[in-house]
Amino acid sequence: MPELPEVQTVVDTLYPRVIDKEIIAVEVKRDELIANVDAKEFENKLIGAKIENVRRRGKYIIIELDNSYYLVGHLRMTGYFFYTQKDSKVSKYDCIFFKFKGEDELRLGSKRKFTRIYLVDDLKDAGSLTKLGPEPLSDEFTLERLKEMIAKRKGKMKPLLLNQRFLAGLGNIYVDEALFLSKIHPLRTADTLQDDEIERLYHAIVKVLSDGVEHRGTTKWDYVDASGESGSHQNYLMIYDKEGEECSECGTKIEKIKVGGRGTYFCPACQKQEE
Repeated sequence: MPELPEVQTVVDTLYPRVIDKEIIAVEVKRDELIANVDAKEFENKLIGAKIENVRRRGKYIIIELDNSYYLVGHLRMTGYFFYTQKDSKVSKYDCIFFKFKGEDELRLGSKRKFTRIYLVDDLKDAGSLTKLGPEPLSDEFTLERLKEMIAKRKGKMKPLLLNQRFLAGLGNIYVDEALFLSKIHPLRTADTLQDDEIERLYHAIVKVLSDGVEHRGTTKWDYVDASGESGSHQNYLMIYDKEGEECSECGTKIEKIKVGGRGTYFCPACQKQEE
């Protein structure tokens, strides 16, 4: 699933290509991707609308239109936005086509059909968008804020950091990376963390996400940005998907366990469960 760095990269590559573009036609090939209205209403409300802004909130992509509506997309497992020419080859996974004046168009695709897009005039109607926790790369996310957030919790750290209502944008890859960098076992509970560990975790979260954005996201499987380009952060991962390899810090074999139903990578020497 695309996480904060991947979604931000999609936004960054989408914005300069579609800003101020007017949608002159919409073609819906798979209407199950539309979450809240039928395909006809979706098309009718979009035709003639101009794109005023593209931004991210958590893992959501928000496209602001000049008719007071928002297109809100959640790519989930294998979704993508792809900006291309109208005469370029159509993939069998291309599901919704937003056509502009001239020869270009924006395609929303999904290999596993889990992707969802909302057309709303109030963002509270777009899934759980307005219920997200703080943005970890924003000014509002400070060390003191994280300490306050953790002080109210007792659950295991891996599921807690995956909880989008706790903190927005983190997913499986970057949680494992942040926990490794901060030397916290994924099964540790929030109420056992000391102040120095929370400080390490805070800086680790900011670092792994910032590095992910700098490297234009992690392409382990299907992720590409809006121009169809892969990211490179997979070349910089420290722990994720490295079961059986030697830890870069201590040489111990990296292990994989299930935590909250998610495959989880950690170093048993660097990330001790009990402190």
